[in-house]
Amino acid sequence: MNPPIPPSVAFHDLTQLGADEQAALLRRAESDLSPFLRQVQPIIDAVRAEGDAAIVRLARDIDQVELPIAGLAAAEADFDRAFAQLDPAVVAAIEYAAENIRCFHAAQKPEAMWMKEIRPGAFAGDRWSPIPSVACYVPRGKGAFPSVVLMTTVPAVVAGVPEICVVTPPGPGGDFDAATLVAAKIAGVKTVYRVGGAVAVAAVAYGTQTVRRCVKIVGPGSPWVVAAKRLLAGVLDTGVPAGPSESIVLADDSADGRLAALDLIIESEHGPDSSAFLVTASRAVAEAARAAIPGFWAQMGEQRVGFSSTVLGGRRGGIVLAPDMDAACAFANAYAPEHLLVHSDEPFRWLGRLEHAGEILLGRHTPITLGNFVLGPNAVLPTSGWARTFSPLSTFDYMKRTGIGYVTSAGYPELARHARVLATYEGFDGHANAVSEIRDGLLAKESPR
Repeated sequence: MNPPIPPSVAFHDLTQLGADEQAALLRRAESDLSPFLRQVQPIIDAVRAEGDAAIVRLARDIDQVELPIAGLAAAEADFDRAFAQLDPAVVAAIEYAAENIRCFHAAQKPEAMWMKEIRPGAFAGDRWSPIPSVACYVPRGKGAFPSVVLMTTVPAVVAGVPEICVVTPPGPGGDFDAATLVAAKIAGVKTVYRVGGAVAVAAVAYGTQTVRRCVKIVGPGSPWVVAAKRLLAGVLDTGVPAGPSESIVLADDSADGRLAALDLIIESEHGPDSSAFLVTASRAVAEAARAAIPGFWAQMGEQRVGFSSTVLGGRRGGIVLAPDMDAACAFANAYAPEHLLVHSDEPFRWLGRLEHAGEILLGRHTPITLGNFVLGPNAVLPTSGWARTFSPLSTFDYMKRTGIGYVTSAGYPELARHARVLATYEGFDGHANAVSEIRDGLLAKESPR
């Protein structure tokens, strides 16, 4: 007889769920943004019309925070104060993480230009160059996140973006978060604005008297931020779709259920809108994890336990028991999670079966915590199933690629002949004329060089 299932942790047996019930497990908190879209549009309109005045008024009305209109941007004294306030151990950890993140993204950076001889005398390639500006959104509603500062700003610095800013909500007293300022400074970014949520997205989309307009915004955020990005997608590049945190811990029968439970809690503690599942075909692993979770909660703070228990006790979290590992991998692929951690004595055994995930971390010594803070690969990852088509934030997100072509006089005739046939077939007379005898005659009249 199976032991009773504690009511605090949701248990989803795929063999007992219909198609609709299984589909419900795949839904995220931001699956329906319609209520947020309606409420965000007036905020965007106000910021566009009033600029800084709207930022200050909305901070007071929405966040109950009084902001000085002349102090929306951090001053040098704010950075100095932040370094003085922060524990030296935290500063050292930020420096350690920054170096790892910088090393990874520098290795990722493409060469400035490459060309290949496609046909004799015909060369084509790419040139990479940085985008002109970017805003890095750093959430603060459920804590302070210097790690997000590093993940968003360091690759921008590596890419060579000339104008980089951080936008982050003010604290309860309207203050800047010290670790956020320290992380920005260590990354090499000097511009930090205390403005958050949909207000921040609108401010960098249109620009205000203080906040400079940017061509792109990156970074995770609440459904309010996601809704604002969606509405402003035609005004600025909104980057990787990064909403509330989510994870799947995939465990086979060689896994330690207690370790799997420890890792399941990681993303569930971000907030009540997070999603986190342990997916396994082993009832023994599932039961060991289920039994261990309350003990781990007992060693956490009240707020984080509240978030984690809400997630793991509802439809967006808990334990999923699959009939076999084929079904477990299929569930993970259908979910396309932000974070996917594989617990197994042979984690690489399953890697080839996993198709869709923002990141895949392998083995019991690679918890999501390491990926979120210090491992090096970017932890700003696609959420809500967008891992099917989007990649993690990277150096490439701060650069643009320009096609380059060069054809010699010897290579031109063959390409021109075929191009003229296609241009004529598609009905483009000007195209065809540009590679016809007209051009040949004009080229013949040129003096030799």
